[in-house]
Amino acid sequence: MSRRAGSAGPRTLAFVESPVQLLNVLEWAHTRVRTPEHDEHEQAPGAGLTLVVLSPIDPMTRGQLRRMSELAREEGHQVRWEEARGGPMAPFQTIGGLTGMLRRADRVVLGDPFSRYVQLLLTITRARDLVVVDDGTATMEFVAQLAGGERLVRWHRKGGRPGARDLVFAPVSSVARRRLTPSGNRTVEIFSSMPMEETPVGVTVTANAFAWTRSRFGPPRITKGADLVGTSLVETGVVDGDRYLEAVRALAKAHGATRYFAHRREATDKLHRLAVETGLEIVRPDLPLELIARRGPVGRTIVSFPSTVVHTLPLALVGTDVRVAVCDIDPEWLTRNASPRAQGFLSGVTGSAPDVTRLSAVTAV
Repeated sequence: MSRRAGSAGPRTLAFVESPVQLLNVLEWAHTRVRTPEHDEHEQAPGAGLTLVVLSPIDPMTRGQLRRMSELAREEGHQVRWEEARGGPMAPFQTIGGLTGMLRRADRVVLGDPFSRYVQLLLTITRARDLVVVDDGTATMEFVAQLAGGERLVRWHRKGGRPGARDLVFAPVSSVARRRLTPSGNRTVEIFSSMPMEETPVGVTVTANAFAWTRSRFGPPRITKGADLVGTSLVETGVVDGDRYLEAVRALAKAHGATRYFAHRREATDKLHRLAVETGLEIVRPDLPLELIARRGPVGRTIVSFPSTVVHTLPLALVGTDVRVAVCDIDPEWLTRNASPRAQGFLSGVTGSAPDVTRLSAVTAV
Protein backbone atom coordinates (compact mmCIF):
# COMPACT_ATOMS: atom_id res chain seq x y z
CA MET A 1 0.00 0.00 0.00
CA SER A 2 1.28 3.49 -0.80
CA ARG A 3 2.25 5.82 1.99
CA ARG A 4 0.26 9.02 1.84
CA ALA A 5 1.63 12.13 3.44
CA GLY A 6 -0.55 14.54 5.31
CA SER A 7 -0.83 18.26 4.62
CA ALA A 8 1.33 19.29 7.55
CA GLY A 9 5.09 19.56 7.56
CA PRO A 10 7.60 21.31 5.33
CA ARG A 11 7.18 21.56 1.59
CA THR A 12 9.95 19.56 -0.10
CA LEU A 13 10.89 19.79 -3.77
CA ALA A 14 13.32 17.35 -5.39
CA PHE A 15 14.93 17.88 -8.80
CA VAL A 16 16.32 14.89 -10.69
CA GLU A 17 17.72 14.37 -14.18
CA SER A 18 18.72 10.70 -14.05
CA PRO A 19 17.27 7.41 -12.78
CA VAL A 20 20.06 7.02 -10.20
CA GLN A 21 19.32 10.46 -8.78
CA LEU A 22 15.64 9.55 -8.48
CA LEU A 23 16.54 6.27 -6.79
CA ASN A 24 18.66 8.10 -4.23
CA VAL A 25 15.90 10.62 -3.53
CA LEU A 26 13.66 7.64 -2.70
CA GLU A 27 16.41 6.26 -0.46
CA TRP A 28 16.73 9.64 1.29
CA ALA A 29 12.95 9.92 1.76
CA HIS A 30 12.83 6.36 3.13
CA THR A 31 15.21 7.31 5.94
CA ARG A 32 12.86 10.14 6.95
CA VAL A 33 9.59 8.18 7.05
CA ARG A 34 7.97 7.84 10.44
CA THR A 35 7.73 4.38 11.95
CA PRO A 36 4.24 2.99 12.83
CA GLU A 37 4.51 3.92 16.49
CA HIS A 38 4.40 7.61 15.56
CA ASP A 39 1.14 9.48 15.21
CA GLU A 40 -0.29 8.70 11.76
CA HIS A 41 -1.03 12.39 11.22
CA GLU A 42 2.61 13.39 11.72
CA GLN A 43 4.57 13.91 8.53
CA ALA A 44 8.22 13.01 8.34
CA PRO A 45 10.55 15.64 6.88
CA GLY A 46 11.19 13.59 3.73
CA ALA A 47 7.75 12.04 3.21
CA GLY A 48 5.28 13.15 0.58
CA LEU A 49 7.76 15.20 -1.40
CA THR A 50 7.17 16.56 -4.88
CA LEU A 51 9.62 15.09 -7.39
CA VAL A 52 10.36 17.22 -10.45
CA VAL A 53 11.88 15.25 -13.33
CA LEU A 54 13.92 17.53 -15.61
CA SER A 55 13.70 15.08 -18.46
CA PRO A 56 16.68 14.58 -20.77
CA ILE A 57 16.40 13.70 -24.46
CA ASP A 58 18.15 10.30 -24.39
CA PRO A 59 15.50 7.55 -24.85
CA MET A 60 17.17 5.05 -22.48
CA THR A 61 17.36 7.58 -19.67
CA ARG A 62 13.78 8.68 -20.25
CA GLY A 63 12.58 5.09 -20.14
CA GLN A 64 14.30 4.40 -16.82
CA LEU A 65 13.01 7.69 -15.41
CA ARG A 66 9.45 6.70 -16.35
CA ARG A 67 9.83 3.39 -14.49
CA MET A 68 11.38 5.08 -11.47
CA SER A 69 8.59 7.68 -11.48
CA GLU A 70 6.06 4.85 -11.20
CA LEU A 71 7.89 3.53 -8.14
CA ALA A 72 7.96 7.02 -6.62
CA ARG A 73 4.20 7.37 -7.04
CA GLU A 74 3.71 3.97 -5.41
CA GLU A 75 5.65 5.33 -2.42
CA GLY A 76 3.14 8.18 -2.11
CA HIS A 77 5.19 10.97 -3.69
CA GLN A 78 3.97 13.38 -6.33
CA VAL A 79 5.87 13.38 -9.62
CA ARG A 80 5.96 16.31 -12.01
CA TRP A 81 7.45 15.50 -15.43
CA GLU A 82 9.04 18.46 -17.20
CA GLU A 83 10.09 18.35 -20.86
CA ALA A 84 12.97 20.56 -19.82
CA ARG A 85 14.92 20.10 -23.04
CA GLY A 86 12.07 19.86 -25.54
CA GLY A 87 13.04 22.82 -27.72
CA PRO A 88 14.66 26.27 -27.49
CA MET A 89 11.85 27.71 -25.33
CA ALA A 90 11.61 24.69 -23.01
CA PRO A 91 14.10 25.96 -20.37
CA PHE A 92 12.28 29.28 -20.04
CA GLN A 93 8.88 27.58 -19.80
CA THR A 94 10.18 25.04 -17.28
CA ILE A 95 11.84 27.59 -15.03
CA GLY A 96 8.86 29.94 -15.27
CA GLY A 97 6.50 27.15 -14.25
CA LEU A 98 8.66 26.14 -11.29
CA THR A 99 9.50 29.57 -9.88
CA GLY A 100 6.48 29.80 -7.57
CA MET A 101 7.02 26.31 -6.16
CA LEU A 102 10.72 27.02 -5.66
CA ARG A 103 10.06 30.18 -3.69
CA ARG A 104 7.53 28.44 -1.43
CA ALA A 105 9.65 25.35 -0.76
CA ASP A 106 11.22 24.96 2.66
CA ARG A 107 13.57 22.22 1.47
CA VAL A 108 15.13 21.49 -1.92
CA VAL A 109 16.65 18.10 -2.74
CA LEU A 110 18.87 17.85 -5.79
CA GLY A 111 20.85 15.13 -7.51
CA ASP A 112 23.38 16.96 -9.67
CA PRO A 113 24.99 20.15 -8.34
CA PHE A 114 27.06 20.35 -11.55
CA SER A 115 23.93 20.64 -13.72
CA ARG A 116 23.47 24.11 -15.18
CA TYR A 117 19.73 23.61 -14.93
CA VAL A 118 19.95 22.87 -11.21
CA GLN A 119 22.41 25.70 -10.62
CA LEU A 120 19.97 28.13 -12.24
CA LEU A 121 17.13 26.84 -10.07
CA LEU A 122 19.30 27.29 -6.97
CA THR A 123 19.55 31.02 -7.69
CA ILE A 124 15.75 31.25 -7.39
CA THR A 125 14.98 29.19 -4.30
CA ARG A 126 14.69 30.63 -0.80
CA ALA A 127 14.73 27.20 0.86
CA ARG A 128 16.46 27.06 4.22
CA ASP A 129 17.40 23.39 3.83
CA LEU A 130 19.29 21.98 0.85
CA VAL A 131 20.01 18.27 0.36
CA VAL A 132 22.37 16.81 -2.25
CA VAL A 133 21.77 13.12 -2.97
CA ASP A 134 24.23 10.91 -4.82
CA ASP A 135 24.82 11.35 -8.51
CA GLY A 136 27.45 8.62 -8.51
CA THR A 137 31.16 9.30 -8.45
CA ALA A 138 30.47 12.97 -9.23
CA THR A 139 29.45 13.37 -5.58
CA MET A 140 33.03 12.68 -4.49
CA GLU A 141 34.28 15.47 -6.73
CA PHE A 142 31.52 17.85 -5.64
CA VAL A 143 32.39 17.39 -1.97
CA ALA A 144 36.10 17.95 -2.62
CA GLN A 145 35.43 21.10 -4.65
CA LEU A 146 32.97 22.49 -2.10
CA ALA A 147 35.44 21.85 0.73
CA GLY A 148 38.22 23.53 -1.24
CA GLY A 149 36.16 26.53 -2.31
CA GLU A 150 36.70 25.65 -5.98
CA ARG A 151 34.37 26.27 -8.91
CA LEU A 152 32.07 23.35 -9.70
CA VAL A 153 33.47 21.40 -12.67
CA ARG A 154 32.88 17.74 -13.57
CA TRP A 155 35.99 15.61 -13.06
CA HIS A 156 36.37 14.49 -16.70
CA ARG A 157 36.33 18.14 -17.84
CA LYS A 158 38.66 19.47 -15.18
CA GLY A 159 42.08 20.59 -16.38
CA GLY A 160 40.83 22.04 -19.65
CA ARG A 161 40.25 25.71 -20.43
CA PRO A 162 36.73 27.01 -19.74
CA GLY A 163 34.67 27.40 -22.92
CA ALA A 164 32.59 30.42 -23.90
CA ARG A 165 29.43 28.92 -22.33
CA ASP A 166 31.35 28.26 -19.09
CA LEU A 167 32.40 31.89 -18.90
CA VAL A 168 28.88 33.18 -19.59
CA PHE A 169 27.42 30.85 -16.96
CA ALA A 170 30.16 31.51 -14.37
CA PRO A 171 28.13 34.07 -12.31
CA VAL A 172 25.22 31.62 -11.98
CA SER A 173 27.58 28.79 -11.01
CA SER A 174 29.19 31.03 -8.41
CA VAL A 175 25.82 31.87 -6.82
CA ALA A 176 24.87 28.19 -6.80
CA ARG A 177 28.11 27.27 -5.03
CA ARG A 178 27.40 29.90 -2.37
CA ARG A 179 23.87 28.53 -1.91
CA LEU A 180 25.37 25.07 -1.40
CA THR A 181 27.62 26.41 1.34
CA PRO A 182 26.01 26.31 4.82
CA SER A 183 25.32 29.67 6.46
CA GLY A 184 23.59 30.95 9.56
CA ASN A 185 20.12 30.52 8.06
CA ARG A 186 20.70 27.64 5.65
CA THR A 187 21.58 23.98 6.24
CA VAL A 188 23.20 21.68 3.71
CA GLU A 189 23.05 17.87 3.87
CA ILE A 190 24.84 15.37 1.63
CA PHE A 191 23.16 11.96 1.43
CA SER A 192 25.70 9.57 -0.04
CA SER A 193 27.08 6.06 -0.23
CA MET A 194 30.38 7.37 -1.60
CA PRO A 195 33.57 7.83 0.47
CA MET A 196 34.67 11.36 1.27
CA GLU A 197 38.19 12.38 2.19
CA GLU A 198 37.03 15.63 3.74
CA THR A 199 33.69 17.08 4.69
CA PRO A 200 32.94 20.74 3.96
CA VAL A 201 32.62 22.81 7.11
CA GLY A 202 29.06 22.89 8.41
CA VAL A 203 27.75 20.23 6.00
CA THR A 204 25.86 17.26 7.45
CA VAL A 205 26.74 13.94 5.83
CA THR A 206 24.23 11.07 6.03
CA ALA A 207 25.10 7.56 4.86
CA ASN A 208 23.00 5.96 2.14
CA ALA A 209 22.80 2.24 2.96
CA PHE A 210 20.20 1.41 0.26
CA ALA A 211 17.66 0.42 2.90
CA TRP A 212 14.70 1.19 0.63
CA THR A 213 16.11 -0.94 -2.21
CA ARG A 214 16.70 -3.90 0.11
CA SER A 215 13.24 -3.63 1.65
CA ARG A 216 11.50 -3.26 -1.73
CA PHE A 217 13.30 -5.89 -3.85
CA GLY A 218 14.88 -9.31 -3.49
CA PRO A 219 16.77 -11.16 -2.27
CA PRO A 220 17.78 -12.18 -5.81
CA ARG A 221 18.21 -15.59 -7.36
CA ILE A 222 21.95 -16.06 -7.96
CA THR A 223 23.23 -17.82 -11.07
CA LYS A 224 26.57 -19.64 -11.42
CA GLY A 225 28.10 -17.34 -14.03
CA ALA A 226 29.35 -13.76 -14.08
CA ASP A 227 27.85 -10.50 -15.33
CA LEU A 228 29.78 -7.53 -16.74
CA VAL A 229 28.77 -3.94 -16.07
CA GLY A 230 29.27 -1.42 -18.86
CA THR A 231 30.56 2.12 -18.56
CA SER A 232 30.22 5.36 -20.53
CA LEU A 233 33.93 6.22 -20.26
CA VAL A 234 34.25 5.84 -24.04
CA GLU A 235 31.30 8.17 -24.65
CA THR A 236 32.76 10.84 -22.34
CA GLY A 237 36.07 10.73 -24.22
CA VAL A 238 38.12 9.26 -21.38
CA VAL A 239 38.84 5.73 -22.69
CA ASP A 240 39.69 4.63 -26.25
CA GLY A 241 36.92 2.55 -27.85
CA ASP A 242 39.18 -0.19 -29.29
CA ARG A 243 41.03 -0.63 -25.99
CA TYR A 244 37.71 -0.83 -24.17
CA LEU A 245 36.45 -3.58 -26.47
CA GLU A 246 39.68 -5.56 -25.94
CA ALA A 247 39.29 -5.23 -22.17
CA VAL A 248 35.64 -6.38 -22.22
CA ARG A 249 36.57 -9.39 -24.38
CA ALA A 250 39.39 -10.37 -21.99
CA LEU A 251 37.22 -9.97 -18.89
CA ALA A 252 34.39 -12.03 -20.39
CA LYS A 253 36.79 -14.87 -21.20
CA ALA A 254 38.57 -14.75 -17.82
CA HIS A 255 35.38 -14.79 -15.73
CA GLY A 256 33.04 -16.77 -17.95
CA ALA A 257 30.63 -13.86 -18.33
CA THR A 258 27.67 -14.17 -20.67
CA ARG A 259 25.76 -10.92 -20.02
CA TYR A 260 26.77 -7.27 -20.37
CA PHE A 261 24.62 -4.71 -18.56
CA ALA A 262 24.86 -1.58 -20.68
CA HIS A 263 25.17 1.87 -19.16
CA ARG A 264 22.24 4.02 -20.25
CA ARG A 265 24.62 6.43 -22.06
CA GLU A 266 26.45 3.80 -24.10
CA ALA A 267 26.17 4.28 -27.87
CA THR A 268 24.15 1.77 -29.87
CA ASP A 269 26.87 1.18 -32.47
CA LYS A 270 29.42 0.48 -29.73
CA LEU A 271 27.08 -2.04 -28.07
CA HIS A 272 26.40 -3.75 -31.40
CA ARG A 273 30.13 -4.13 -31.96
CA LEU A 274 30.56 -5.54 -28.44
CA ALA A 275 27.84 -8.13 -29.07
CA VAL A 276 29.29 -9.20 -32.41
CA GLU A 277 32.94 -9.37 -31.34
CA THR A 278 32.54 -10.78 -27.81
CA GLY A 279 29.39 -12.92 -28.05
CA LEU A 280 28.00 -11.29 -24.91
CA GLU A 281 24.26 -10.81 -24.47
CA ILE A 282 23.72 -7.04 -24.26
CA VAL A 283 21.12 -6.13 -21.63
CA ARG A 284 19.56 -2.67 -21.61
CA PRO A 285 18.21 -2.36 -18.03
CA ASP A 286 14.86 -0.62 -17.50
CA LEU A 287 15.87 0.40 -13.95
CA PRO A 288 19.13 1.40 -12.21
CA LEU A 289 21.50 -1.54 -11.82
CA GLU A 290 21.14 -1.59 -8.03
CA LEU A 291 17.46 -2.51 -8.46
CA ILE A 292 18.10 -4.92 -11.34
CA ALA A 293 20.71 -6.80 -9.30
CA ARG A 294 18.59 -6.85 -6.17
CA ARG A 295 15.59 -8.10 -8.14
CA GLY A 296 17.69 -10.78 -9.90
CA PRO A 297 18.58 -13.13 -11.34
CA VAL A 298 22.18 -12.01 -11.07
CA GLY A 299 25.56 -13.66 -11.55
CA ARG A 300 27.56 -14.86 -8.58
CA THR A 301 30.27 -12.44 -9.70
CA ILE A 302 29.64 -8.93 -11.04
CA VAL A 303 32.64 -7.41 -12.83
CA SER A 304 32.78 -3.66 -13.32
CA PHE A 305 35.20 -0.95 -14.36
CA PRO A 306 35.69 1.95 -11.90
CA SER A 307 32.24 3.48 -11.44
CA THR A 308 29.58 4.23 -8.89
CA VAL A 309 28.32 0.63 -8.79
CA VAL A 310 31.50 -0.67 -7.14
CA HIS A 311 30.33 1.30 -4.09
CA THR A 312 26.57 0.87 -4.37
CA LEU A 313 26.14 -2.77 -5.43
CA PRO A 314 27.80 -4.23 -2.29
CA LEU A 315 25.33 -2.20 -0.21
CA ALA A 316 22.31 -3.21 -2.27
CA LEU A 317 23.40 -6.87 -2.22
CA VAL A 318 24.47 -7.10 1.42
CA GLY A 319 23.58 -10.49 2.87
CA THR A 320 23.80 -12.28 -0.47
CA ASP A 321 26.70 -14.34 -1.85
CA VAL A 322 27.31 -12.04 -4.82
CA ARG A 323 30.90 -10.88 -5.26
CA VAL A 324 31.61 -7.49 -6.87
CA ALA A 325 34.96 -7.21 -8.67
CA VAL A 326 36.44 -4.10 -10.23
CA CYS A 327 38.96 -3.96 -13.07
CA ASP A 328 41.44 -1.08 -13.04
CA ILE A 329 41.77 1.22 -16.03
CA ASP A 330 45.17 0.86 -17.69
CA PRO A 331 46.72 4.31 -18.36
CA GLU A 332 47.31 3.18 -21.95
CA TRP A 333 43.55 2.96 -22.49
CA LEU A 334 43.11 6.71 -21.95
CA THR A 335 42.58 9.00 -24.91
CA ARG A 336 44.76 12.00 -25.69
CA ASN A 337 41.87 14.25 -24.72
CA ALA A 338 41.30 12.68 -21.32
CA SER A 339 41.56 15.04 -18.37
CA PRO A 340 44.98 15.03 -16.65
CA ARG A 341 43.14 13.98 -13.50
CA ALA A 342 41.35 11.00 -15.08
CA GLN A 343 43.71 8.20 -14.03
CA GLY A 344 44.03 9.43 -10.45
CA PHE A 345 40.31 9.93 -10.08
CA LEU A 346 39.43 6.49 -11.47
CA SER A 347 42.06 4.83 -9.28
CA GLY A 348 40.57 6.62 -6.29
CA VAL A 349 37.10 5.33 -7.12
CA THR A 350 38.44 1.77 -7.13
CA GLY A 351 40.78 2.08 -4.17
CA SER A 352 38.17 3.63 -1.89
CA ALA A 353 35.59 0.86 -2.45
CA PRO A 354 35.75 -1.27 0.72
CA ASP A 355 33.79 -4.40 -0.23
CA VAL A 356 35.03 -5.33 -3.71
CA THR A 357 37.66 -7.60 -5.21
CA ARG A 358 40.24 -5.58 -7.08
CA LEU A 359 41.42 -6.93 -10.43
CA SER A 360 44.52 -5.82 -12.31
CA ALA A 361 44.00 -4.12 -15.66
CA VAL A 362 43.54 -6.77 -18.32
CA THR A 363 45.45 -7.09 -21.58
CA ALA A 364 44.24 -8.10 -25.02
CA VAL A 365 43.70 -11.80 -25.69
